Amino acid sequence: WKTLLLRIGEKGPEYGTSSDYKDHIETCFGVIRREIERSPFLLQCAEQLPHKIPLYGTLIGLLNLENEDFVQKLVESVHANFQVALNCNSIRILLRFMTSLLCSKVIQPASLIVVFETLLSSAATTVDEEKGNPSWQPQADFYVICILSSLPWGGSELAEQVPDEIERVLVGIQAYLSIRFHNGEKDFVEDLLDRIQSLASNGWKLESVPRPHLSFEAQLVAGKFHPIKCMEQPSGKQKHDALTRYPQRIRRLNIFPANKMEVQPIDRFVVEEYLLDVLFYLNGCRKECASYMANLPVTFRYEYLMAETLFSQILLLPQPPFKTLYYTLVIMDLCKALPGAFPAVVAGAVRALFEKISDLDMESRTRLILWFSHHLSNFQFIWPWEEWAFVLDLPKWAPKRVFVQEILQREVRLSYWDKIKQSIENATALEELLPPKAGPNFMYEEGKELSAELSRKVKEKQTARDMIVWIEETIYPVHGTLTIVVQTLLDIGSKSFTHLVTVLERYGQVFSKLCPDNDKQVMLLSQVSTYWKNNVQMTAVAIDRMMGYRLVSNQAIVRWVFSPENVDQFHVSDQPWEILGNALNKTYNRISDLRKDISNITKNVLVAENARVELEAAESKLSLVEGEPVLGENPAKMKRLKSTVEKTGEAELSLRESLEAKEALLNRALSETEVLLLLLFQSFLGVLKERLPDPTMDVDSENCEVGEREQWCLSTLGYLTAFTRQYASEIWPHMEKLESEVFHPLFLQA
Repeated sequence: WKTLLLRIGEKGPEYGTSSDYKDHIETCFGVIRREIERSPFLLQCAEQLPHKIPLYGTLIGLLNLENEDFVQKLVESVHANFQVALNCNSIRILLRFMTSLLCSKVIQPASLIVVFETLLSSAATTVDEEKGNPSWQPQADFYVICILSSLPWGGSELAEQVPDEIERVLVGIQAYLSIRFHNGEKDFVEDLLDRIQSLASNGWKLESVPRPHLSFEAQLVAGKFHPIKCMEQPSGKQKHDALTRYPQRIRRLNIFPANKMEVQPIDRFVVEEYLLDVLFYLNGCRKECASYMANLPVTFRYEYLMAETLFSQILLLPQPPFKTLYYTLVIMDLCKALPGAFPAVVAGAVRALFEKISDLDMESRTRLILWFSHHLSNFQFIWPWEEWAFVLDLPKWAPKRVFVQEILQREVRLSYWDKIKQSIENATALEELLPPKAGPNFMYEEGKELSAELSRKVKEKQTARDMIVWIEETIYPVHGTLTIVVQTLLDIGSKSFTHLVTVLERYGQVFSKLCPDNDKQVMLLSQVSTYWKNNVQMTAVAIDRMMGYRLVSNQAIVRWVFSPENVDQFHVSDQPWEILGNALNKTYNRISDLRKDISNITKNVLVAENARVELEAAESKLSLVEGEPVLGENPAKMKRLKSTVEKTGEAELSLRESLEAKEALLNRALSETEVLLLLLFQSFLGVLKERLPDPTMDVDSENCEVGEREQWCLSTLGYLTAFTRQYASEIWPHMEKLESEVFHPLFLQA
């Protein structure tokens, strides 16, 4: 019976050869009526396979004719889940489910209107400057989107049964839009309202939502309505929390021309909802996810819309709901499931995005590069590179040329140089954009004496302490100590990642001795970059490992990234930004790990304290033993409590010491982070002030040609925006200091 519920509406052996929704519902109803106590599973199906909600709603309507008590409990469960979901994305699914139950005569239209108006009232109050907090507009928008997005599933019934009330809701939404903040362009909420109004003027007719309840209308009309209580509204905190908690589901990219997707605007919205729901609820089962996405209950083709939705998610800012790898796997499985249609659509999307690459946000561009290089690696790196060979005629800083260059370099990381060269044999000129095939840039190949001696000592596995003594006695008197030691040790570790890690672990003290401060560490990073100048990946890995072993600080990495040798590369290579991003990620991951450790230790300390309190309470309690009053509870319980206290007591002291140490580390990390943020933004400001035009100058932005200087500014500002957006939650606590010391008017103007 569970398989019948899961596979309802699909082509499969569970329902024979029939694909008719009515046959499926009747077959499933014949089984589920005997499994009536299985209500939780039925509700889970509706919540986690929301594109089948009309089918589950009709099934519940039929059950309502035979067992009103069961359906009453199910409606109460829906209400309880809805109340819990008021602060998460599930509210949208449950509101759609309630709308479907309305169609099946399970819920009264008036009850649903009350739910709509309660959410709408909360939204209007939130953005009211006197009564609410306009900074929480994302929450208010989220509630309005939930109302509008449920109407395709029941707007026709509402318009027929309570026309005045549903009109009042739509007018209320228009009033809400008139008082909310506008940024000058039509946003998702306004666009969705236009689509709903267009649907209403078209008689609520659309192709993408099945209406199986119509086949059972004569039976369902005899069902009993079940009430839904009005829910309590949550209260908010801060604007950034609202943006984090109520993110916009999708920002349409409009990759393809309109003639590729000849569907009504509201049908497009519904299919997007289907696709996003499947991606959300089946994120742990990529093959099932791809299968459901390829077989949605609609009567028209939607491959272009599916590709556009997937790319909209991959490039969604500030961050997609899931890692890029998940979407990569889903797209790969869809290409295999629909070999005659989807690969060509994906290729068309890549070409369209390539044409718009100069307009893409820098973070979105980086994600597109990572996705595309990974995608090609799963399809033998096959691509008509001759179409993009023209980029060689563009300047080195041109966005299209940089895009192709970064893809080819990422492919080399995922394979090997000769393989990628072979893949571009139809456009051999593009070999110019491949990374150099040469190996490390070792300065002492011919065997300088000190370098050779150092290599011999490493092979003899001398300790770091002995090595330091030898360096101080032998190399210090010679000019170029750092160069000799770093070049030699890196060369020994150049054979593989494992060799590199081994050298850093064994001789980390040597690096620490030679580079005790940020100035020396910047010189160390410069030597690493020089040695690995032919291998971007190894440069990034080596610096990342050095930071992991605390041989270089995050501040030293920031200073090195903004040094003259890298600043001129900001618009022609992603290498400096990749290394800077890795350093920031590692910094905030350390803070996150410390917070988790403190939380876990605190819980264990509380367990020990509670055990001690419980024992003290038990010892002071009078109880009767053989008719005589005795201080303390029964001996068995007392023995158990004492044993627990002894065990936790032994660990409590060490736990408290560990907690104190972790808190000290966290405080130190947070203070270092404040210094890091100041340095980061000051570095951005320093390089931008040299190149940005004077804000007081009149610039014709429409007719202004983008030259190398302008492209450098656009790239640098793009990465500044990306880093600020990515680490906004960590930046907010330091905003006052940043605004007073760093955020120059030039920043705001830029």
